[in-house]
Amino acid sequence: MNLENLVIRQYCKEDEIEVVSLWRQCDLVVPWNNPHADIKRKLEVDPEMFLVATLEKKIVATCMAGYEGHRGWINYLAVSPGKQRRGIANRIMEATESILRDRGCPKINLQIRFNNKAAVKFYDSIGFSFDDVLSMGKRLNHDEP
Repeated sequence: MNLENLVIRQYCKEDEIEVVSLWRQCDLVVPWNNPHADIKRKLEVDPEMFLVATLEKKIVATCMAGYEGHRGWINYLAVSPGKQRRGIANRIMEATESILRDRGCPKINLQIRFNNKAAVKFYDSIGFSFDDVLSMGKRLNHDEP
């Protein structure tokens, strides 16, 4: 696979079906996160921080980032299972980090499900480290589990 042909660009609405399919292939979709609602919300806030990577016009990776002025966040980093471990995740993360850096973001946070050992290993390999914190959440939309 030649990464010279990899194109990283901003997500567009026509990508939705292909992106959600990729997220399902990567086991990123869970009952309490509606991927279509997540995309809709992202397009309302900093849509330029939602990237896709394509090879031959087919979406092979995604990364959704956010920044509220204090910390950057990474969500939905996904690489097509057949294309993993070839440098695509590194490339889309570099592009995402560049956007965050240009905005003045001093630090990126992310959450990984406990059972996703491959993600832990990947993020460790690109310089992320364990923060001794407990992640907590509270659902504000009671329509979603």
